[in-house]
Order: sequence, then C-alpha cells, then structure tokens
Amino acid sequence: MFRATAVAITILAGAGMAGLGACATSEQDLPATAAMSAGAASLESALVNNAGTEIGRVQFMPAPTGVLIRVLVSAGGLSPGWHGTHLHMTGDCSGTAKFEHAGGHIRMNRTNHGLLYPHGPETGDLPNLSVASDGSAAAELFTNLISLAEMQDADGSAFVIHANPDDHMSQPTGDSGDRRACAAVRR
Repeated sequence: MFRATAVAITILAGAGMAGLGACATSEQDLPATAAMSAGAASLESALVNNAGTEIGRVQFMPAPTGVLIRVLVSAGGLSPGWHGTHLHMTGDCSGTAKFEHAGGHIRMNRTNHGLLYPHGPETGDLPNLSVASDGSAAAELFTNLISLAEMQDADGSAFVIHANPDDHMSQPTGDSGDRRACAAVRR
C-alpha cells in the first residue's frame, strides 16, 4: 500500500521575514493545535546539541493520520541555513558527540531514503529545517509515515537534526552530514 509523503509547514524568524506578522520566533509559543486543545496525549522532549546542552524543545503530537512535530530552537542553537531532519530508530541521545546511540533512520518498509527518491521515502524521512541568521528556528513538520505510538515502541525513537540540508535523493542519508541535535522520543 502506498502512503503519501511527509508534508511540512515551516515558520521562520529572521531577516527578510519581518513583513509576516503571524510568524513566531523560537522565543514565542506557536499557536495551540486542535490535538493539544483536545487533550490528546502528546510528548515534549529537550533538543540537545553535540555538547549535551539544551538548545530547544520538540513536541510530538498525535494526529489522525500521523504525527505533528513542533520544533523550537533557541537563538544560537544551530548554524544558519537548511538542515536535514530525520526520525531515528532509538530514543537515545547520549553519546552527544555523534548521537550514534540513536541508530539509523526509522525504516519500517522496504523503501529507500529520500522524499524525492523514486523508491522512497523511508519511514524516518522528514523535510529540511530552515534556521534563521541568529541560529533560531520555529517549525511544524508533519509526517503520515508513522504514528506517535509507533515512535514510542520499546526502545523509542529520536528526532535528529543534521549539519547539512537533505537532498532527498542520495543514499543512505540524503548527504545531510553529521548529527548536530537530538530529541529522544520515549514513553
């Protein structure tokens, strides 16, 4: 059965975006979602960098056909520009130098990496995250390739931000580079 690919809505803070009064910065709260206001079980995790320092928060909210992921990165948290994001197999963000304990991308199907790859995407594929010139970011990402309950299996999973943008084609990681930040998803 074919499942549609992930979709994202990104809200940016920074230069060039001043005309968009409805945009939020990483220091502001994004609007409450229907799932949150309805009292659905959601999860919030610390987003830590390679030094083990908290640089933001990530909320995971169940949706009828997937999961909504809200990412807030504090100013100075990441380098400006585009960064690949993925869901990794294990909810372990220890070993912060490389976040290797998070394992590889979640792959519950027989597809390959890449939202644009003809034989993709794999379950852990997500859109890129844009980081403003001050190192902050605020975004909501949605995927219908996995549910929050599946992400919270026995060993959990992790939301990982990479150093470079994901080209959504190259194997096995979209040429997205080193792991720069991680948020564990556990029960």
